[in-house]
Amino acid sequence: MDILKRLLSLLTPYKKTLYIGALCLVVASFTNLAVPWYTKQMVDVVMVQRNMDKLNGIALVIACLFVIQMIFSTVHNYLFDLTEKRVIADFRKKVFDHIQSLSLNFFVKRRTGEIVSRMTNDITTLENLITDLPATVLQQSIRLLGGILIIIYMNWKLTFMVLILTPILVLFARFFGKKLRLLSTEIQDRLAHSTTILEENISCIQVVKSFVREKEEGLRFSDAIEQSFESAKKRVKISAFFGPGIGFIAFSTSLILLWYGGREVILGTISPGELIAFILYATIIAGPMGSFARMYTRIQEGIGASKRVFEILDTEQEVTDSPEARPIEKIQGSVELINLKFHYREDQEVLRGISFKANPGQTIALVGPSGSGKSTLVKLLHRFYDPIEGEILIDGTPLKTIEQISYLRQIALVPQETTLFGGTIVDNIRFAKTDCSFEEIQFAAKSANAHDFIMECPEQYQTIVGEKGIRLSAGQRQRIAIARAILKDPRILILDEATSALDNESELLIQEALDRLMQNRTSFIIAHRLSTIHKADNILVLDKGQIVESGTHSELMVQKGMYYNLYTLKALQLESEPAE
Repeated sequence: MDILKRLLSLLTPYKKTLYIGALCLVVASFTNLAVPWYTKQMVDVVMVQRNMDKLNGIALVIACLFVIQMIFSTVHNYLFDLTEKRVIADFRKKVFDHIQSLSLNFFVKRRTGEIVSRMTNDITTLENLITDLPATVLQQSIRLLGGILIIIYMNWKLTFMVLILTPILVLFARFFGKKLRLLSTEIQDRLAHSTTILEENISCIQVVKSFVREKEEGLRFSDAIEQSFESAKKRVKISAFFGPGIGFIAFSTSLILLWYGGREVILGTISPGELIAFILYATIIAGPMGSFARMYTRIQEGIGASKRVFEILDTEQEVTDSPEARPIEKIQGSVELINLKFHYREDQEVLRGISFKANPGQTIALVGPSGSGKSTLVKLLHRFYDPIEGEILIDGTPLKTIEQISYLRQIALVPQETTLFGGTIVDNIRFAKTDCSFEEIQFAAKSANAHDFIMECPEQYQTIVGEKGIRLSAGQRQRIAIARAILKDPRILILDEATSALDNESELLIQEALDRLMQNRTSFIIAHRLSTIHKADNILVLDKGQIVESGTHSELMVQKGMYYNLYTLKALQLESEPAE
């Protein structure tokens, strides 16, 4: 019931429209109940009274009832169907906005395909349920209660025979509805698994082709689809039997009614018109019973899908603004870390008491072997996560007391693997500042050494970059990312191995662009190529989550510690590489 209440609460903003639609539905339902009553009179007029004038009059009344029913049903269908589409559109946006608000840890723990499946398959399952449920309950309740009252008035003995049908249908629907709910959840889970495989293969198609894994990946996807099919087949078996089963119960009851009613007509207890009207009312009553039974099974399927969607909506942000959080107008650039500790898992500490200070405009380089905690540290600086212990101060103010939006607007990240959106070059640069002029975009591109190659593209700034920027080289993507960061004009800059895996020409262009970007900004650099951090004001050497050395390049080289070893090893590797 809690889930149903949450689903129906989505209709609240559209109460006025739904009330009008419900009123039309009530009129159409009562019109439907009136038709058998006049049909009874028509049959008696034809078979008993044989009165032509009365026949014409009753036929005209029934025709008017049909017209009224058609008009009000049309209005009801339009209003309810339109509301259904609007509610689902709003619901999708609500789920998307909530997903966007969640902390990074949520996405680390879940696969993309699973999230996409919940946004698509699960919400589609709910689509026809949201407005159908109240409409069906209202319409069929009127028909059921109205029909029962009328046939009790007409003949209570025949009514008793019709009502025997009710408990049989309830038990039938309850038994199969429970099975369908479990199967619905299973089907959605397996569809999510196949969607995940599809998403992974499309995004990693170059790796798949490079390792000649098309056949194996095809089999993996095929297995996932077959598992979904097996679950769907179980549901088909139940659904295939469910409808005819209800029909069999209804037809059996109708046959008994016909036999008993025909017997009463022969004995002269009731008129032929009463028998026909009674059978029509019995059909009207059987309809709601069948509808309620089918609706019950659909609700069970909807509950299975809605649980998966509400699981996302019930997930709370891990990184949130504290009650005392206030916006920060303009960051000067002072960053201080005090005894910072962090872990993803309690049994595996990643950072162990990190402390240092960066003054405004300084460049801080983070160096160390893989797994030393460099990337985790910059994620904490970006406030993708909060530390387990310790504190980060921005201009002397605890980061947790600064409103996230005002902080994030003044910090920029240039990652190692740049991901662009699938639109145009200009759209990707403008992503940092939507209200900027084209001149500002061009200035950012020129500062990032991107303008020249952009002008050589077929559509220049309007060139489509393709999904994740696949139509551009790694160096070109990186320069667009730098242009985006320049346009944002951040006070704190994070460069996560921004020049790794690039050719020498691209590295020179990007390093020149980065030098411009870092001017008068507090910058943190994770460097893969140690030659790129000679000019850093302070180099922090991390190992196993701790700062083991710090100083300038020349100071650390004199110490001949870990930095010296890393730098010398990297130099030897470069010397051993063949010239291109």
